[in-house]
Amino acid sequence: MTQPAYKRVLLKLSGEALMGDDAYGINRATIERMVADVAEVSALGVELAIVIGGGNIFRGVAPGAQGMDRATADYMGMLATVMNSLALADAMRQAGIVARVMSAISIEQVVEPYVRPKALQYLEEGKIVVFAAGTGNPFFTTDTAAALRGSEIGAQIVLKATKVDGVYSADPKKDPSATRYTTITFDEAISKHLQVMDATAFALCRDQKLPIKVFSITKPGALKRVIMGADEGTLVHI
Repeated sequence: MTQPAYKRVLLKLSGEALMGDDAYGINRATIERMVADVAEVSALGVELAIVIGGGNIFRGVAPGAQGMDRATADYMGMLATVMNSLALADAMRQAGIVARVMSAISIEQVVEPYVRPKALQYLEEGKIVVFAAGTGNPFFTTDTAAALRGSEIGAQIVLKATKVDGVYSADPKKDPSATRYTTITFDEAISKHLQVMDATAFALCRDQKLPIKVFSITKPGALKRVIMGADEGTLVHI
């Protein structure tokens, strides 16, 4: 294909993907490589929104969070996603990409609040929109935030970027005979107990008929190949 397969997409990045080979935090070379991939896709005219997790930062404070109230820990995680979003947006700025960070919790001195019409306007203007702070509520993961924001902005697909190049029949690290699915239905993934996304996010995508593509963000050029409709990763569909 010479034209992108999708016009508007929601990219879900795990916080852990920013660590590279580090124990926690943000690896500069890793984030710059991701931004280069994003720039390549944006240059194709694809409207791109991003939801990013906070595991790379929260991992560093997790031992001290043991025994903490779940809601408090979740709010800490949301703030970690804001930090990641700011780092990502700044790296994009240095690469000449215009990005806007919108937070689900109010910290207007730092980033603007999430307002759906404004987010849609930014996308139509060709800006990258980074959604921070998850859904703004405890007990919901950033996977659920990706499904929610993807539905709200009318994305054609949710791209779940992980360290594994798709959905496998078993854990490929533990089972050498595990095979990668090229496509799989939501119902099949649920019945086989495949860990694609958390159950709430999964159900929301299924109900909204919003397909998910699971692929490896560590493979060079993988994001562009997914956007162009190549056989990359696993497509989860109705």
